[in-house]
Formats: sequence, C-alpha cells, structure tokens
Amino acid sequence: MTEHDMSISDIVSAEEWTALCRQMADGQFNLLSLWGDDGFARMAVWNTEENTAHIVCIASQNGAFPSVAQHHPPALRLERAIKDLFGLVPLDTPDDRPWLDHDKWGVSAPLEKKLPPVPSTPYVFLPVEGESLHKIPVGPVHAGIIEPGHFRFTASGETVVRLEERLGYVHKGIERLMAGADLSHAVKLAGRVSGDSAVAYQLAFSRAAEKALDIKVPPRAHWLRALMAELERIANHFGDIGAICNDAAFSLMLAHCGVLRERVLRAADACFGHRLMRDLIVPGGVKADIGGAEAGILRALLEKLQKDFPPLVRLYDNTPTLLERTVGTGILRPRLARQYAAGGYIGRASGRDFDARRMAGYSPYEELNFEVPVRVDSDVHARVWIRILEVQQSLALIGQILNSLPEGEIAADVPPVSASCEGFALVEGFRGDIFVWLALGEDGRVRRCHLRDPSWFQWPLLEAAIEGNIVADFPLCNKSFNCSYSGHDL
Repeated sequence: MTEHDMSISDIVSAEEWTALCRQMADGQFNLLSLWGDDGFARMAVWNTEENTAHIVCIASQNGAFPSVAQHHPPALRLERAIKDLFGLVPLDTPDDRPWLDHDKWGVSAPLEKKLPPVPSTPYVFLPVEGESLHKIPVGPVHAGIIEPGHFRFTASGETVVRLEERLGYVHKGIERLMAGADLSHAVKLAGRVSGDSAVAYQLAFSRAAEKALDIKVPPRAHWLRALMAELERIANHFGDIGAICNDAAFSLMLAHCGVLRERVLRAADACFGHRLMRDLIVPGGVKADIGGAEAGILRALLEKLQKDFPPLVRLYDNTPTLLERTVGTGILRPRLARQYAAGGYIGRASGRDFDARRMAGYSPYEELNFEVPVRVDSDVHARVWIRILEVQQSLALIGQILNSLPEGEIAADVPPVSASCEGFALVEGFRGDIFVWLALGEDGRVRRCHLRDPSWFQWPLLEAAIEGNIVADFPLCNKSFNCSYSGHDL
C-alpha cells in the first residue's frame, strides 16, 4: 500500500458511523485515531483486510455525536479528550469523566467553544469490590526525573487486582499552538510532542503536509529521513533495554546500554548537528545532508555496535536472576493487543504483526530489506527481545542506507497554498505507529492539526498487563511498556 491509497474525510451519517464502530468491534477495522474539529467528530480507521486507511467524519447534532467507545473500548480515552477539548459530547459513552481537563485551564472546551469553566467536582476512580482489598496511590509526582502520572492500585496483599491511571498532567496545548501556525513553525511544534520521538513526529507531520500539498520529495531526502529514524529507534531501544534490566535490579545492563545509547547520540550530533536530530525534517525534505566524513562516522558506529551489543544480549539471556523477573511477568493477552491495535514492541511482543514502515509503505522502506520481529509469549521478556531484534534490524537498515544513498537534492520547494486542503500520514516511531492529520487554510497556515501518539492505545493495556502481578513488579512492567506521558497528554 502507498499513502495515495489513503482516503480523506468522507462525511457519513449517524447510521454509517455506528456501523463502522461495530465493524471495528468485529475486527474488520482498527481505530487509528478519533478527534474533534469545528463541530465535527473525525475518525481514522485501518482496514485490516485491505491494508488501507480511511478518515470519516460526522457532524455533531446539538453538540453531540454517537459514542464509538460503547461499541469499541479503545476509543474511550480519545472520546473523553474530545469532550474536554472541543465540548462535543459522545452519546451513550460508558465513561463521561474528564480526561485531559484537570480543572486548571480557566476555560472549558478551549479548542472550540471556549466556555466558562465548569464548577469542579472531585475525580472519582472506578469502584472495586471484594474482601481484604486496599488502595495504593502512586504519583503524579514520582521519584527521579520522569513525567507526572497518577496510578491508583487496588491490591489484595501484594497482588494487584486493578490498576487505574489518571494522566493529562503534562498537557501543553499542542493542538491549540498549531492553529494559525505556518508550516515552518508547526513542524517544530510536532517535533516537541514527545522529545524522544522528534524525528518520527516531524516525519509524520511533514508527510501529512506533503500529501496535502502534493509535494514530491527528492529521493535522497527520503533516505536521509530513514537514516535519522533508524538512529532514533536504536538509541531509544538501547535506553529501554538497560532501564528494564535496571528495574529488575541488574544495573550492569543499564550502564552498558547507556554507553551504546550515548554513542548513537554523539554520532547523530556529529553527522546532523543535534543529538536528537530535532528540527531537521521539514515539509519537502530535510535540512541537513551528510558527506563522506559523516558516512565514515556512521560506519564506525555500526562496526562498534555490532561488536559490543551481542555480548550484552548474551549477558541478558544467561542471567537467571534477571530472567526470573522478566519471564512470565506482565503478560498482555494477544486478544487485547489486537483489539487495541497496539503498535510497536508492545503489539509485536503479543503477536500483532503491524509495522507502518511496511503496511503504510512509505519511502524508502519499499526498497530496503528488513524483517518485522514478532513473538507470542507477551511478557516483559518478549518486549525486551522485540527491542533486541529491532536493534539488529535497524543496524542492518542503516548499513543498507549508507550503501545505497542516492545523490541529488535534499529538499523540494513548498508551493503556495491557493485553497484549503488536508492530508494525513502514518509513520513508525520507536514506540509504534504515529498518526498525524493536518488541515491547511487558504492562507497556507494550519487550520487544525491532530497528532496521535501510540501511547493512547498502550497506556490502557498496561492496566490489563499488571493485573495478577505483585505491586513490586509494576516498575518493571511499566518500563517494558515505556509509554509516553508527553505524547499522550499533548
């Protein structure tokens, strides 16, 4: 499939909307995202049989639209966010509590209605019944330098009976900041949605803009983008592998993986001028090129990583005390991974074979050879191994890119906008698929931009994966998921 197979915003009736929701519940479609837009609710879906993406929208009636979540639970938090941000009410929703709105904005529905704030009421967590249960509140402020999020555990002794999350503490109004921005500023905002995925977000935003404006990106720019994306992927995977092992009291892996991650970041800085490669991908192409010296740095990096990483894999796999903590812990049932269309290492560790680089088919990956690793054991150990295998695939991809990097220009001109237009893109970040929908006005500025992090569908699955485990294993399960707070809270 190519992005030209993606349809744009068909207006549907309430009956058609509800029929599509039921088809998602049956597994014929996956939910890509759900968002509000000036009196409309929009929904992006993936046809699992045809490998095509579609967007449909429905006009609100008296400020309401038919709930998706009543048929398809993965839509629930997105629906709650729509109500908070746009004031659109999902009819017959199973949960009408606020999600992103913590009663701190001084206004209700800030993206559309801008109403006076609603009198605050205490946030009520879901009830849990049973004998000898106790609650353990954790956060939103945590030890260490991490983002805030609240976790409410209900436990029987040391066994977790239920975990309920409350997020939204790092909502920064990205979609509001996007409105009215020109493309050069908007792509910078996209790169700051989740700092560890700057490349992936700027790539997704740029591809959405290029589809909207029908921009033909030079081949060399496509390959340089893929090079940056794979460097970002392996840097994050090295960090995660080490951090998971550290939460299992094996800090030696954290130290060694930290060294490898630092090598990748330093190489990125030397080749592209920024450790996180931020602000380098723009609509039309890229802003930085590499020459012979930079290619040499990257080849030396590959040689070093291919030498130093395999012994760490053997160390992980031959440490019984470490495997005792990771094997069988935090199992995510494959049925849930499929239902929530879990992306990245979370879905692939639970048998879901989806990778936007292959399924959405964007350049240059159709010209590169790589495998999408999948496991079915579905535990922390499986999520570690998916990361290990993806590092190996990314190292091979970087080698192919360096060997076949085409010559030519690195950016195309962005044409003037003469009419309103829209586009969207699906890009594979290190956590999974990132979705961006972009609408431009006649003045060429952003009218509305919606960005969906893979964590929207992964955070709820963490709640399921921890059930039946002991409280002390939550940090290990949480790190094996490594969902983004910032990317989710926008």
